Amino acid sequence: MLDVDTDSRRTPAARAAALARRVAVPAGVLAAVAGAFAYVGAVDPNEPGHYPACPLLEYTGIFCPGCGGLRSAHAVVHGDLAAALQDNALAVAGYALFAVLWTIWVIRSVRGRPLRIDLAPAHLWALGALTVVFTVVRNSPFGVRLHP
Repeated sequence: MLDVDTDSRRTPAARAAALARRVAVPAGVLAAVAGAFAYVGAVDPNEPGHYPACPLLEYTGIFCPGCGGLRSAHAVVHGDLAAALQDNALAVAGYALFAVLWTIWVIRSVRGRPLRIDLAPAHLWALGALTVVFTVVRNSPFGVRLHP
């Protein structure tokens, strides 16, 4: 943990270097995610041949929870939230969750505190159940609006 008294006695250059070290990893993660989104935004997943097909969909005809995720990311990059939600609503929720967690991570890093995500087993079970329900609903006749 960062000692505030020690940090206030450093030179401005030393404080800036310490801040740069603390935010380097979150900045690197953001750069990687932004690069991936930029690639998906530039190479349209709606055109066949650019990305491999989902094996579960290919062999069983069942949409997995990730089916439509690339099309969803492409739509988000192009600012079409309605299309993104149509392609994969769970992925859009994941993008929003990532943005919130990344922001918290940066704020905590700037303050010299580590990111701690303490999920209870009940939270993990609920997340798994949500994913299963989403998958079942999108593959049922009444979930046709969730098909990618």
